Amino acid sequence: MQIEHLETFLDLMETKSFNRTAERLNLTQSTVSGRISALEASLGRKLFTRSRAGTEPTHAGYRLLDHARTLRHQWAQARRSVQNTGNFSESMRIGMQHDLASSHIADWVAGFRKVLPDASFYIELDFSTQMSIDLLAGEIDLSIMFTPKNLPDLHHELIGELAYRMISSKVQRIADIEPQSYIFTHYSPAFDKVHRQVVAKLAEAPLSSGQNITVCGLLSELGGTAYVLEDSAAEMVGTGRFRYVGDAPAIPQSVYVAMHLRNRHSHVHRRLLDSVRKQLSGR
Repeated sequence: MQIEHLETFLDLMETKSFNRTAERLNLTQSTVSGRISALEASLGRKLFTRSRAGTEPTHAGYRLLDHARTLRHQWAQARRSVQNTGNFSESMRIGMQHDLASSHIADWVAGFRKVLPDASFYIELDFSTQMSIDLLAGEIDLSIMFTPKNLPDLHHELIGELAYRMISSKVQRIADIEPQSYIFTHYSPAFDKVHRQVVAKLAEAPLSSGQNITVCGLLSELGGTAYVLEDSAAEMVGTGRFRYVGDAPAIPQSVYVAMHLRNRHSHVHRRLLDSVRKQLSGR
């Protein structure tokens, strides 16, 4: 059995379509069929049934699912462990929500190094959905995210909260904002829900973004009004070019640490989690 067979099986369990899996994995349909057939031959059980109604997993397919996820994760960890053999006792790959690292990345890394001085670190910025996928696949060890995903084998812990504030170079009240000068921000589903209630009439603004650093850049160059991280808001208001919009409430954003379920009691992961808590509480 090859790891590529398991990857193909897991994708097919999601898509329920040989064509769709072939597209997603950049393979031919015959290659997908061949991999599944080889996996079925090695197990001695049919994993999928195909009919005009579509592709459906068999009972054996469902039984294999959890084992396949575990094997994929263990293989990724083993491969990385071998590749990273060197002078470090640990090699940690950490995913971070873009906005968390936009202005304090050095502080985060300094905290990681303090609790794990003999470890090497790879930091990757991404969004919550992709980080959840990477955690399941074993491509990253721990992620700091805004939106926990209800996926098998993932463990989440709430570790703190940030806030976004509305600032403007043009107005002092929400009622005075013109849609053409507003940047509609989509930082997370939780943020979006509150945001739309605050500025319902501006939901169709022609300019939008989901990254704090991008929004700050647009405001600096073009002027206008938008929600940005509290730290960024204070810096921009401090320049004298911007002001807080007086009747706009701060919008809170919860922050979570996510890891594979089997790592939730790992001393390495717990030490990193403690570092993350301290970073958030000190901001």
